This record gives sequence, structure tokens and C-alpha cells, in this order.
Amino acid sequence: MTKVLLVEDEPGVAAFIKKGLEEESYQVHVAYDGHLAIQLLSGNQFDLIILDLILPGMNGIEICKKIRSSSLTNAPILMLTALNSTENIITGLDSGADDYLPKPFKLKELNARLRALLRRSNKTENSSISDVLEIEDLKLDRTSKIVIRDDKEIKLTSTEYRLLEYLMKNQGRILSRVDILDSVWDINFDMGTNVVDVYINYLRNKIEKGFKSKLIHTAIGMGYIMRSETI
Repeated sequence: MTKVLLVEDEPGVAAFIKKGLEEESYQVHVAYDGHLAIQLLSGNQFDLIILDLILPGMNGIEICKKIRSSSLTNAPILMLTALNSTENIITGLDSGADDYLPKPFKLKELNARLRALLRRSNKTENSSISDVLEIEDLKLDRTSKIVIRDDKEIKLTSTEYRLLEYLMKNQGRILSRVDILDSVWDINFDMGTNVVDVYINYLRNKIEKGFKSKLIHTAIGMGYIMRSETI
């Protein structure tokens, strides 16, 4: 049975989500604040974490960062919030969240997001793709999660890492924004947001600025492609 940790301080909302997930055969444990969530993670193994952004004491961003900077768990994190601007989405993802669901939402959508996160988690664990991806002097080690270019280690956020891994696994292929959203975030953002473009720019600044060649190219009107091309 899939174990879920739900971190939500509103009892009515927590009860609603818990009941809906249990009807889908999830085993749900509820924490009403961040400190209790950390305690539960310290003594239990969870397959998924649903984390509200606005919480008493320690907010969702702080909890997410604490989880990702420790060895508590590698479980996917879905962040819930009423704040759904592009800036808030990026802040949540940069803190280590894997997906972002604005309130209010339907249980069907929540369940779809959780299934997608579990699928992606299983793909990562069982993938037969080489442990080291390379293009020119850029290397991504999928085991250690270390990225190196020209013998220099490049620090990436978890979302930047997933995006780079996806681009490198699909070298030479034009990837649309929809492809990227579906495969990197497993979500259907409003296409009016520019979150993909923002993260592409983040990556370009980290893996191209100061180096001899450009690796991420824009296919005008179609999306992005990673390929070797000396400037």
C-alpha cells in the first residue's frame, strides 16, 4: 500500500484529502505542522509527501528545503497552495518540490498528480539509461547527481537537474514546452505561464555562461533542443 504523508494545518481540508485518498487505497498520515512532519519522516518511510505551503511555525518552503538537504527521504513532494503565480511556482520547485497544485483543486486532479509522481519515481529507479550522460565537455552523473563541465562542478536545484537530465537524454530532438512540462514536472501548467522558459534561462546561465560553446538551442515556434554546436 502506498504511504502518504499529508502536511496540512486546516483540519477540514486535511480530513477531506485523507478521506479521498484512502478511498483510492492510499495509507495517509497527517501532520498539522512542520515539526510533526519532520518527526514522522524521521521514523517512517513514505512513498509520497503532500505539503501545504502556508503552515504555522515552519512554512512549506522551509520544510521542503529541510527534507531535501537531509537524508530523511527521497520521496516525491507535491506542494499545495493558493499562491499560484509563476514566481511562487518557481520558489516551490526550487525548494525541492516535484509538483505544484493550486487550491482549490478536485480530488481527481490530485490523484492524477500523485499517480504521475509515482510513475516518474519508478522510472528513475528502474531506468536502463546510462548512469553518465555526456555532451561535449558536459557530464551528468545520474547516480551521484553531480554535473560537471570543463572539470568544474555545477550546482543545480532539483528542478534544474531534472530539466537538464531530460534535455541530455533527448539530445538532438526538438522538445516542445508541453513535452518538457509533461516529462519534467508531470503536470499541466497553464501554458500562459513562462516557467519552462525561466528554467531554460537558469540552465543556460549555469552550463553555458563562461564556457566555450552553446548546448541548449531555441527552435523558434517549436521548443528547445540540446545539441553540440561550437560558437
